[in-house]
Amino acid sequence: MKKIYSVEEYIETNETWAEGLTKLRNILLKTELDETVKWSIPTYTINNKNVAGIGAFKGYFGLWFFNGSFLKDEENVLINAQEGKTKGMRQWRFADVSELNDPLILKYVKEAIENQRQGLEIKPDRSKKETVVPELLQTLLNSNAALKSNFESLSPYKQREYCEYIDTAKRDATKQSRLEKITPMIEQGIGLNDKYRNC
Repeated sequence: MKKIYSVEEYIETNETWAEGLTKLRNILLKTELDETVKWSIPTYTINNKNVAGIGAFKGYFGLWFFNGSFLKDEENVLINAQEGKTKGMRQWRFADVSELNDPLILKYVKEAIENQRQGLEIKPDRSKKETVVPELLQTLLNSNAALKSNFESLSPYKQREYCEYIDTAKRDATKQSRLEKITPMIEQGIGLNDKYRNC
């Protein structure tokens, strides 16, 4: 996907919903929110904290609130786009420009701003995930003390990457070939995806 550098560019590349996006943008610009582009989408912030965003999709355009779960939503217009995954974010979808109710949208946006001022936000879960080492990898580590030591010196995140890499293989033969591939990497003390990271 092409990187977007401005809100105007984003709206221009979404011709189908350009009018609706422009109207949503104008509502947001009536507030004290700062307009920026993050992840190639128009994002609206206060004190560098994400409050809202606008976006175009195949069948609709919409407004979303990063911590929308705290909104009263008396009109019952907000949805959780990924039930079970998304905790705080809520979307307000529009299939036509005629569905836009400027005063109501502004009311929701102002409430979202006030919630952000009060520090109402979903904090990321920083609890440590337990690393479950697949049996095949554990057997190898148990048989090679140096390899086990190197594996244990990796960050928990890198350990999990190796474990998931083995676990996600469906066939035993694939698991075995993956094990053979990662053994020298663990011996060198490097993570599975280090070559893709700036580390």
